This record gives sequence, structure tokens and C-alpha cells, in this order.
Amino acid sequence: MKKSLVILIAATLGLAACKSEKKGAGGTLYTIYKAGGKDKIKEGDIVKVDFILRHDNDSVEFSSYDTGMAQIFPVAKKMYGGDMNDILSQFGEGDSVSFKLNADTMDHYTKQPRLESFKKDKYLNYTVVFHKVFAKKANEADSTFQKRANDFFQNDYKEVSEKKKNSEAGLIKKYIADNKLKTTTTPSGLQYVITAPGSAEKPVMGDTVMVNYTGKFTTKKSDGNDNVFDTSVESIAKKTMPQAPGATYGPRPIPLSEGVFKGFVEAALLIGKGGKITAVLPSALAYGPQGGGRIGPYSPVVFDIELVDIKKQKAGAAPVTAPVVAPKK
Repeated sequence: MKKSLVILIAATLGLAACKSEKKGAGGTLYTIYKAGGKDKIKEGDIVKVDFILRHDNDSVEFSSYDTGMAQIFPVAKKMYGGDMNDILSQFGEGDSVSFKLNADTMDHYTKQPRLESFKKDKYLNYTVVFHKVFAKKANEADSTFQKRANDFFQNDYKEVSEKKKNSEAGLIKKYIADNKLKTTTTPSGLQYVITAPGSAEKPVMGDTVMVNYTGKFTTKKSDGNDNVFDTSVESIAKKTMPQAPGATYGPRPIPLSEGVFKGFVEAALLIGKGGKITAVLPSALAYGPQGGGRIGPYSPVVFDIELVDIKKQKAGAAPVTAPVVAPKK
């Protein structure tokens, strides 16, 4: 277990020693570490939270801190006593809590197959901070509430995006320093290190390259591992990502075209067949100000790329414009 996660768990256990764990409906257990003193969450409220979902052995399945994006969702009507919407009604804005959803109870009431990764767990273990609870006013029309909520969270998103934009250069600088990379910077802003130049055969625009790749954030995960959001390498996926049933691995075809984000294409063009490169991409060369999937706005990313093969474009063929490496959602 990595040091950062040990500290997190130790802090949680220390708080738990001062707070008694309470029992809820359906076999749920919960602890409130910090109470914000606000009204309790109710059906129809829209909440903004950061959370960590862990297994019974404390390993992390998902952390919103790893993506740098808090989660926003409406609170639905409870399906049964002790479901997620029911347990949320115990908390309010400003609360810091942990709760355990009983997996057997969920299976019984929802009739849905349990997540494969939680087959051996008794609980789904959440640690949650409630940043905002946006509630409907008395006698407020649904349309008015929805507009007010949309306006609020759009402004909130703009503020978050601006903060991420201002921190991007610092994240890139820190990643390069922490990993002791001696990078070369291109006019576009791409920073790279070629770890293996490969053969004299290099791709050109219009070719399709077969690549093994790993895409990751510039920050580490809460468990200390690389913060990987997508990879074609099975060994890396098993170490750093939740396992997706039916996932396939191995070299993938990436067209070198205008339809692929610029930083990946530029990096692939710098190496020959068999070559390897680590490319540090500012958001302008990657997922941009809007992000996508698990990628937040203005997120710099790092790609480790191995160029396995080059498929030359046939003479007279129309350029391929398929998108590259979509992040996992």
C-alpha cells in the first residue's frame, strides 16, 4: 500500500476513533467526520461531491480526486431502504463522511449483477465530501429550478476550468521535474523524450501507425500509482486501472491525420518503426479546454508511445480522419 493512501486511511481511522459508526437501513453503516450544519439532502436536490470508492481491503476502485473533477448528480427517489439515495438523506452540504453500502442488499433489491470487481466484497466503501447541495425552493416551478441550477453549475464549471487553466503549466513543470525528464520542446509546445529512436523507416502524415500506448495524467493516483486513464498494454491496465470485462489489449491502429489530436500525431512522427517516446502534451495539443470522458478541462496529459508498425497510405486514398485514443468513461 502506497504512502499517500496509508495517510488517507490513517486519517480516516483516526477520525473514526472519535466518531461512532451508525447503522442505517438495509445493512448500511455510516460515520460523519465533519458536519457542515446545513439541511439534509432530499430527493430532487443536485449535489456536487468528491469521493473515493474502496474495496473491503482498502484498495481504491475509483477516486474523483484522481481525475481532478468533482461529480455532480441529482438525487433520485430511493428504491429501497439503504440504497445510495436513502443514505444520502443522512448528510448535508459541508459534511465529510464515510458510508458502506451492503452489496448483498443491493443485489437483492436491484436484481442487477454486482460489479465484477466487487464480487468478493461485502460492502461498497465510500468516503465523501459534500461541496454543494443545490435545493429547490418552496413552491418553485421545476423549470425555474432547472434554469437556476444550470446557471449555477455552468458558472461553477467556468470557475473550475479557469483554475485548471492557470495551474496547467505548473503541473507540466512539476511532472517533468519529479520524473527527471530531459525533454526537448517543439514550437507547438510538445515536450518529449525519445527513449528508443527506432529504425530509419518513419511514418508520414496519412499513414496509419500500429502503437502500444499508455495515456496518463501528470498527477499520481491516491494509491501512488501512475494516474492512467487509458492503455493498450494489459500489464499496465491490471496494475493501474479498474478491470473492464471483455477489454482487449495489444497494438492499436492510429491514423496520422487532422482528425487526431495534434500532440499524439506530432510525437508519433518523431520516431521510427520500433521506436519509443514519452510525450508531455499541454491541453491545447490534447483534449483541449473542454476535456472529454474522464479528462477534465485544461488537463495536460502524458503518453508513452511505442511504434510497432507503419501501414502506408495507399496512393490515391482519401485521408483517414478517425479520432485517436478516446479516454475511458
